[in-house]
Amino acid sequence: MALLTILEFPDPRLRRIAAPVAAVTPEIRKLVRDLAETMYAAPGVGLAATQVDVHKRVIVMDISEARDTLRVFINPEIVTATGEAEAEEGCLSVPGYYDKVTRPATVRVRAQNELGEHFEIDADGLLAVCIQHEMDHLVGKVFVDHLSPLKRARLTARARKKQRLAG
Repeated sequence: MALLTILEFPDPRLRRIAAPVAAVTPEIRKLVRDLAETMYAAPGVGLAATQVDVHKRVIVMDISEARDTLRVFINPEIVTATGEAEAEEGCLSVPGYYDKVTRPATVRVRAQNELGEHFEIDADGLLAVCIQHEMDHLVGKVFVDHLSPLKRARLTARARKKQRLAG
């Protein structure tokens, strides 16, 4: 397994749309393992392949307290979404910044696991937030896109300044 480099906002590669996974191959299973290792080391609760500059529809997450319940979603799609809930979100691609985002409260998601098996899951609470947050990455969205234009502009300016100072 390998730790992957997480892209940071406003890197334009975060805006690329991920391609569907045609088949769950050994290469895809290795990507899942590398994503999980990277997510746990960061530490984070979710990571999309887009965030490590691999533009395939693969996300991993683990919202368990013990950090021992890895969930894998390959080619995820939201089947239904209901209600509305606001939750504070952060992102490994926007380190150190958290803000409230409003999303559907419950979602039903269809995807494949790391074995290529199809499944559906109903999610609410943190799991629903995490699924939607990571799925946004697959279509080139970052959680700051849900913020007001003023907050987004300030965050973009701060991130660009940080990049300039880093060098």
